[in-house]
Amino acid sequence: MEEPAEVRLGRGQRLIEVVREDLELYGVEELEARLEVLEAEIARTRGFIDKKRAGRAAADALFRQ
Repeated sequence: MEEPAEVRLGRGQRLIEVVREDLELYGVEELEARLEVLEAEIARTRGFIDKKRAGRAAADALFRQ
């Protein structure tokens, strides 16, 4: 018998699922832990934005000459 093929999630699909999650089911400690994870992800995302902007600025400077 064949195993079902893995469903490939689209870009950002997991994030959509996270924001739709019912928070009413969580306790205060769980919500605080969730916030820590989300804040770490925000910091990571901001770091990538800064990295991409720096790369773009370097490319722009190179091709402006």
